[in-house]
Amino acid sequence: QVQLQESGPGLVKPSQTLSLTCTVSGGSITTNYYYWSWIRQPPGKGLAWIGSIAYSGSTYYNPSLKSRTSISRDTSKNQFTLQLTSVIPEDTAVYYCARGSGRPNEYDYMGQGTQVTVSS
Repeated sequence: QVQLQESGPGLVKPSQTLSLTCTVSGGSITTNYYYWSWIRQPPGKGLAWIGSIAYSGSTYYNPSLKSRTSISRDTSKNQFTLQLTSVIPEDTAVYYCARGSGRPNEYDYMGQGTQVTVSS
């Protein structure tokens, strides 16, 4: 059973960098051919894909967020990390990490989510 757990600060000030870590257990983030993703759900809206890091280490980003997003991984800790720079109040959302096969919006395991609020 694969488990994912998001961690990071729940409050970030505008213009600062949001950093979240997803710790994976029950499976390796380097296992072929899985993709490890960050997704968010703003208040009153649907899920939105932020980006993914593949089993190979290749990264893929939502074009609308690409200029502010970086996803990296630490294979020794079986973790992957999201950094979102220059945050604005519209970045307030529940942030999830998830595992998928690479097909859009298809995930077989997802973390419970963590609330991040952007506010001064």
